[in-house]
Amino acid sequence: MSAEPHPSLPPVRLQSDAELARDALVAPLFARAVRLARWAGPDTRVDTGGELVPAQLPEAVRVLGLDAADPDATAYASQAWRVAVDSGLVDVTEPEEDGGADDEAQFGTAAPGEDLALVTSGAPGDVLDLWLAAVDTVLADAAVPDLEDLVDALDEGGEIDFDQLDWNPRREADFLDGVLANLYLLTVAEGGAAGAPVPLPVLAASMVVPEGMGEPTDAVLEQVSDAMMRLDDQFRQLEPIGLVEFRPVDEALMAEADEPREGAARGADKGVGDEDVSRYGMVRLTPLGLYGIRARMLEAGVEAPAVGELVGKGADALLDAVASYPESAAQAEIEQWMAGRELPVAAAELLAAARGDDEGGPLRRLRCQQALAPAGREAEPAVRAVLDDAELGGLARVWLAERGVTDVPAPDPAMVFWLTVDTIAAQLAADGETEELPLLMESLTAHHAGFFDEVWRVEHPATAYVLESMGRLHPDKKSAKEARKAAFKARSRQPWPGSYS
Repeated sequence: MSAEPHPSLPPVRLQSDAELARDALVAPLFARAVRLARWAGPDTRVDTGGELVPAQLPEAVRVLGLDAADPDATAYASQAWRVAVDSGLVDVTEPEEDGGADDEAQFGTAAPGEDLALVTSGAPGDVLDLWLAAVDTVLADAAVPDLEDLVDALDEGGEIDFDQLDWNPRREADFLDGVLANLYLLTVAEGGAAGAPVPLPVLAASMVVPEGMGEPTDAVLEQVSDAMMRLDDQFRQLEPIGLVEFRPVDEALMAEADEPREGAARGADKGVGDEDVSRYGMVRLTPLGLYGIRARMLEAGVEAPAVGELVGKGADALLDAVASYPESAAQAEIEQWMAGRELPVAAAELLAAARGDDEGGPLRRLRCQQALAPAGREAEPAVRAVLDDAELGGLARVWLAERGVTDVPAPDPAMVFWLTVDTIAAQLAADGETEELPLLMESLTAHHAGFFDEVWRVEHPATAYVLESMGRLHPDKKSAKEARKAAFKARSRQPWPGSYS
């Protein structure tokens, strides 16, 4: 799979292997492949390439329980057989090259493959490996043009004229991989689990419209329309293997040539209602699809984390990783990490890992606070142990106070100011300049007379950076002005390299 690595790809929440394997086994196309593999035997005949000979297809249709009157029935059977062969569910012996016209040697044979037994006796991971092999076949098929286009592009010698077809196999495969990578990213960005469907025009536009383009030109809209119709055909092929749930483009819209282009443009701009957009196609990755696309991304060298991968890691690795996770995914990862450890030991490890005056320190401490928030009194000894720590003392006092502990020493002003700077720096690192941040700034500074006269002296690497942010965002104009003056003093006193500069 060719997809560009994303520098901060959010983690995906995957179902268990057992649940995913069950989904794989009931995916219509995979289930058909398994059924044909069990049917294969001494009387099964294949031609060069391992395809069923035409005379065998009616029997394959019957075995699959398909309607023989359906014009697509033989195509479904042929595809299921190809998936069975490519995934190792069926072993084929191709015909001998010099077999005579009336010789039995003109046909190859087929038999159930060794891997077929894994469907019932293998581990869930074995089933998923078979399913992934089937996915490779389906994706390769989906990247091939329509049969009619291929026939039109045949030259006199029976070879495909790719120039006439305007089809490059590698380019087409890369396009489909890119679409699935974008769909994956859109899905995990919404929380890491299979979520709301994505309008097909939006997905097509993500592959065609240049980044930063305002109003798309007619030429670009035409490309979006073409891409949308290609995706409509491709997602129809991907749905039976269980990768996606797909609502195709409303065929009533196909009747008018300009309508898909106009709809694609409006859908890509999200300028029409949900019901209108849905007529142009909707697609979502299934839980099995999330697993499958992530597996392909990992194979291509893309870092695609999954919730639960850090369970066996140390607290330092946990906090460094979840620092960049969305809050819900970070919470899920932390809960799994905590579940397998004794609480007093885990709390001590987390607090030790939260230290540091590097630029990642504030966000590590925020995630540490998040991890300890649901902890009970078993964690109290570890928290009390850091009461005198310059970086963790404020966090410890907040945790103890929230549990009604009364013998907690009051923090000195320096610790209060340091914790304020650290808290705002963490929020900026986690979510950027959100609408809620000015309210947090106002709350943290409202109860400290002369706050800006003192805070610029705080020995925190983010002091100037935080004050500059307060100068832009503080809802009180007088306080914002004081923050800018304090930021200048802090910057003159302690310049800090990197993103705080």
